[in-house]
Amino acid sequence: MKVYFAADHAGFAMKNMLLNFVRGEMHLEVEDCGAFELDTSDSYPGIIACAARSLAQDIQSGIESRAILLGASGQGEAMVANRFKGVRAAVYYGEAHKEQIDVGGQGLDILTSSREHNDANALSLGARFLSEGDAKTAVQKWLSHGFSGDDRHAKRIRAIDSVA
Repeated sequence: MKVYFAADHAGFAMKNMLLNFVRGEMHLEVEDCGAFELDTSDSYPGIIACAARSLAQDIQSGIESRAILLGASGQGEAMVANRFKGVRAAVYYGEAHKEQIDVGGQGLDILTSSREHNDANALSLGARFLSEGDAKTAVQKWLSHGFSGDDRHAKRIRAIDSVA
């Protein structure tokens, strides 16, 4: 599996740390889509679009890939990524302060749920809300989980993909 990374200045240092972590400790193929230098006047849309476009092309070609996107909050980065056909970006900026329970009474974890239920293929991290350790844990957990394949979830994903 290939993992694309992209960040603006707010996520630049954390992107570089996570890229090395995923390559070195998780032994996954990575591609750095920028920013390539710290520039406090950069703007995330073009940088994030590079990773999202690559991910979307892989999706169209049937290549299993993911993207890790970073910005101050991760919100705008996810908005950019979600403009690309087939990209489903989830935002994460830390553990919930309240336990999340599904309709069946089961506890939910937002990271694993985004993979298992929504087949999210991009994770947008709020770099200003996460420590390096929390970011590593989040990325490892998210990349290690797959889509459940449940019919009800697959049906929803097809509906999402047909909207655009």
